[in-house]
Amino acid sequence: MGVVSDRETLSNLAQTILQQRWAPFDRIAVVQSFRARGDLARIARIDEEVEAATFGETQREGSRRNGSSFLATHAKLGNATAVLLRDAVRGGDALGHIAVMQGALWCSMDLDERMAQLASGYIAVSGAMSAAVRLGVVGALQAQAVMNDCLPLIDQLSAAPVPDDTRLSSFVPFLDIAAAHQAQANLRLFAN
Repeated sequence: MGVVSDRETLSNLAQTILQQRWAPFDRIAVVQSFRARGDLARIARIDEEVEAATFGETQREGSRRNGSSFLATHAKLGNATAVLLRDAVRGGDALGHIAVMQGALWCSMDLDERMAQLASGYIAVSGAMSAAVRLGVVGALQAQAVMNDCLPLIDQLSAAPVPDDTRLSSFVPFLDIAAAHQAQANLRLFAN
């Protein structure tokens, strides 16, 4: 992949994340948990698949922590499904990975499946843009421009059908290696 140092290389990274991580992995988890329609046993199985397929403890912990925060926020807003999911995670009946919790909760909020995918894709790129700005790779306006450039790709990838038996798949070794290195650093820049 190389060093991310400007708008162009950040755009390439964002597109790679969308194509090689989000579309075949996070998007699938969102769709499958959305289709579970609140069936906690199915949601827990999807959560376990995400756990098993996620490289590195740092990334697994971060995904679970983000999922817990997502649920806590929606529980405070009074969403009954968020309360049930939060309690399931606290009780050890589910792991609470963010993509799984997003799909399950967004279904309960009457988003349609396509909108859930679009929201998930937007959030995936938004996180990368936020990190790039915090690290000083680009400014906020450049990050917004990259975000805007990614919207058609998110739309295109979201349009692809997701058969019920689709398996999670991810191939972003440079990010997995970077996360593993960062986890061993004396000073951590990011929680996950």
